[in-house]
Amino acid sequence: MLKPSELEWRPSANRQTLQARQQLMQQIRTFFVERGVLEVETPILNQAPVSDPNIEPLQVAGQGYLHTSPEYAMKRLLCDGIGDIFQICKVFRSGEAGRRHNPEFSMLEWYRVGWNHHHLMVEVAELARILLAAPEAPIAIFSYREAVQHHAGLDVMTASNDDISACGIQCAGQDLQLDRDGWLDVIVSHQVEPALPEDTLVFLHDFPATQAALAQVRQTERGPVAERFELFYNGMELANGYHELTDAAEQRQRFEREANGRPLDERLLAAMAESGLPECAGVAMGLDRILMHRLELGTIQSAISFDASRA
Repeated sequence: MLKPSELEWRPSANRQTLQARQQLMQQIRTFFVERGVLEVETPILNQAPVSDPNIEPLQVAGQGYLHTSPEYAMKRLLCDGIGDIFQICKVFRSGEAGRRHNPEFSMLEWYRVGWNHHHLMVEVAELARILLAAPEAPIAIFSYREAVQHHAGLDVMTASNDDISACGIQCAGQDLQLDRDGWLDVIVSHQVEPALPEDTLVFLHDFPATQAALAQVRQTERGPVAERFELFYNGMELANGYHELTDAAEQRQRFEREANGRPLDERLLAAMAESGLPECAGVAMGLDRILMHRLELGTIQSAISFDASRA
């Protein structure tokens, strides 16, 4: 066991960073108050975890799960007719560590009733310009298909699994045990993201239907697409938004398909079945990454008072 003198007790962020974080929070609240969006709080400890198989929740023995996002509880508020809402909170994801990741991080999530993902992208851009202190930052919007086709030479609507895996292997420099969507993630992270315009708010939208998560799926001439978007700035993902799925039966099917043995959030499913989730769009934004860009910090640890190694 380390002696007290050997422990790193000092914070990982300096005073200037903490002051900038305070200003960031104030700007967020002012932004939403001026637009009549209600700030809410929901439980951090929940009885059911996220269903997304790509996100690993942290379990508290005998108590439940620390939330990876406030999404499910916020949607129950929407089902009860609360209206437009936002929340700033800490979220937790197991195994996420690195220059851009910390197991505990700050998230802003908000929902707009009656909006779709295109409406929400406009508001996300407005807020991102404020939070990044980049009021003149240009905006670029590409479909997922356009971005992958332009930067990786693949048409995701027609490419075979072999074509996609071959491109992914070339990008990664090794053959991994991945499915089609796994290889697409590799291609986007290695080939597309680094090539996106610099100092620009870049939105990718209309993802493959297999990556719909909790978003609605729309039929197009070339096939189905998921009505979701991601925001990138200088090669880093900052936000992930959906035109939210409102069909309770389809939501249950997706939960059952993706849960991988985890308990389902039956309270959310009951709320959707009994009261209905209103037509809406929602988005989650990583605030520590926003602060990294705002202050030109090299690591997420420098944006947090105490990162995981000092907690």
